[in-house]
Amino acid sequence: MDVTERPGCVAVIGAGPHGLSALKALLQAGIPADGFDRADDLGGNWNFGAPTSRVYESTHLISSKPFTQFPDFPMPDDYPDYPSHRQVKAYFDAYAAHFGLRERITFNTSVVRVEAVDVQAPAPQWDVTVERDGKQATIRYDGVVVANGHNWNPKIPQYPGEFGGEVLHSADYKGADQLRGRRVLVVGAGNTGCDIAVEAAQNATATFHSTRRGYYYNPKFVFGKPSDQIADQLLAMRLPLALRRLAFAATLRTTMGKFEDFGLQKPDHAFFETHPIVNQQLVYYVGHGDITPKPDIERFDAAGAVFTDGTRADVDLVVFATGYLAVFPFLADQDALDAAQGRPQLALQMASPKYQNLWLSGLIQPDSGQWTIAHWQAMAIAAFLDLQRRDPAAAQRLHDELNAERTRRFSGGSHYKDSTRHYYEIAHQDYLEVLEGFLDKTGRLQAVSA
Repeated sequence: MDVTERPGCVAVIGAGPHGLSALKALLQAGIPADGFDRADDLGGNWNFGAPTSRVYESTHLISSKPFTQFPDFPMPDDYPDYPSHRQVKAYFDAYAAHFGLRERITFNTSVVRVEAVDVQAPAPQWDVTVERDGKQATIRYDGVVVANGHNWNPKIPQYPGEFGGEVLHSADYKGADQLRGRRVLVVGAGNTGCDIAVEAAQNATATFHSTRRGYYYNPKFVFGKPSDQIADQLLAMRLPLALRRLAFAATLRTTMGKFEDFGLQKPDHAFFETHPIVNQQLVYYVGHGDITPKPDIERFDAAGAVFTDGTRADVDLVVFATGYLAVFPFLADQDALDAAQGRPQLALQMASPKYQNLWLSGLIQPDSGQWTIAHWQAMAIAAFLDLQRRDPAAAQRLHDELNAERTRRFSGGSHYKDSTRHYYEIAHQDYLEVLEGFLDKTGRLQAVSA
């Protein structure tokens, strides 16, 4: 197959928020870049209705506007505290137009293979094979940024028994019409699982919600302000973790009460040891009897599920809101990510330990908004690739330094629960502080500040 040369250029895989911010940062650093996305438009998960999208009709942000937006492109003043997916998509469109990104992206194009030309080189060239309309082409790049997201490959748990009704993963859930008039069991207590359970309470005949453990269900507003803004004020005061936990516990006691009083499981962990669930409606509907909490599933049978406490639920629809597994099937060299047991071990959760010019953006699950972090991840990637172009020896030293600490967790002092859901969890203040130090070492921070 013929190879098209793109000397000095970087391929960016994915046109969601991390792909867009990576393209922008590279171009601003003077590095040519081409974007690819298999959907027909930009936005990634937020391109509602596209086969690649995982948002549903009622999706809104769970982090508030100022903590979610790109720092160099604020959301419109008339947007609410928690914008809808349609407003988010319009925001991404405006961002791409403002920075001239759309013309750099080839849509309806799948990346089917990414292969290092010289696997022995620390910074090899990369053959990127793409497919469009059934035809393949290979393009050679000087670097690759993988920004295709980690919330697209459904994780489906296995239980004994065989269920006779319909089984759906939340990846394929789009709206309340799929629940209306059904007897529904929602499995999983992430933000998506709680959203779907609430929508089932409003539309289904009966709703059961199975969780492995108890969680803290945080309100979206506290004292008249978005709750993440209150949390950030506590961080700004430099309160110790123990005091912040006491503050959160007191707030939940006064606003929500004890979750056990509603029949929910008591949390088996401290605050900040699991990804925050921002949903006060779930407790509301549990309190009204419209959602019946259940523990983990022991087994299925034709008519429904039997739970670990011996109770059962007869249902005709099971929705697994059980998350996703991060996979990168197009990478020819899977060792590039050191991904034993399906968990990439990357410096800064971004940098390949093997290749200096293979970076991932978006392999994070922050306790705050995503796109501020997407911006700074992109700035860090562009800064390193610029350093590599200017001073390869300095780039080699910095890459070695990064990899010496690539098992570091950015947890803000918390001990996250051991589950696939928390593989990529970060405390945003901890992570951003480290990114700032990294940018300073590349010499790029001063240029950004100027």
